[in-house]
Amino acid sequence: MQKKLAVAILNWNGKNWLEKFLPGVVQFSQNADIYVIDNLSTDDSVEFLQKNFPTVYIIKNDKNYGFAGGYNEGLKAVKNEYYCLLNSDVEVTENWTVPVLELLENNSSISAVQPKILSYHNKNYFEFAGAAGGLIDNLGYPYCRGRVFDDLEEDKGQYNDETEIFWASGCCFFIRSTDFWKQNGFDARFFAHQEEIDLCWRLINSGKKIYYTGKSKIYHVGGGTLNKQSVQKTYLNIRNNLSMMFKNLPFPQLIMLIFFRLCLDSVAGIYFGLKQGFPHLWAVIRAHFGFYTQLPGTWKLRQKYQKHQFYQSKWLIFKHFLGRR
Repeated sequence: MQKKLAVAILNWNGKNWLEKFLPGVVQFSQNADIYVIDNLSTDDSVEFLQKNFPTVYIIKNDKNYGFAGGYNEGLKAVKNEYYCLLNSDVEVTENWTVPVLELLENNSSISAVQPKILSYHNKNYFEFAGAAGGLIDNLGYPYCRGRVFDDLEEDKGQYNDETEIFWASGCCFFIRSTDFWKQNGFDARFFAHQEEIDLCWRLINSGKKIYYTGKSKIYHVGGGTLNKQSVQKTYLNIRNNLSMMFKNLPFPQLIMLIFFRLCLDSVAGIYFGLKQGFPHLWAVIRAHFGFYTQLPGTWKLRQKYQKHQFYQSKWLIFKHFLGRR
């Protein structure tokens, strides 16, 4: 019998992660069907799953669609009421799904939820990809409760609450399947990075809510596919962030904010170039041209309604780097 929840893990050449963390997912997810969506891996991930995890459903994509497209393709075959999109490099804990499902079951206005995300390597601290729930500032810079840019907080119980947030982390992303498909899933053009923020923004524009619960926790390794210093990660983050803002911002704010961000990105590119080398500066330049290339398609994807008060903090980048807050 099909269960209400499907835990879906996207895999690309991640046999080592599956070997390490999938047993815990199976052990602590008895209330869920478990799927591995394989993005045409070239290692022996699929054979390993077939041999060692007979209760796990395997969906084989016909090519590597990236994170966004990979889930869009794979989830077409998953008919459960709720999805949990879970990174392969995550250690789950006992009863980790229960508080999340309670939120979704008890409040029909909530579309997506994330748990508390802590660092696997330093378990007393929050992890970069989501921490205690995602927010955004008035310039479109994403940050989290428990993480601002690269600065991470120690978990002292300060975020043990349940509260509305702006975006839920794709590292562990619970969503109603109906809402996922009403929004046509992730924007596959993003490939990876910030596609979950874009989806959450679209859900909020449609009148839905995104939530965080500190009653559930997981531990994330992070950087399993692209490490923190990856040039490609710099490129994808900047290009996708600009496209996301162009798609979701109210029109009166759009032109001025995009222009301001392009200027700030240029300054950041020079900083990256001096600190990390020319390839990172070139990644910023490529990201801007990638954004321009996507503009016609992005314009077509703009929704009819945009949320006017979309941010939780003003001038985050200046407060943090200049004011050291």
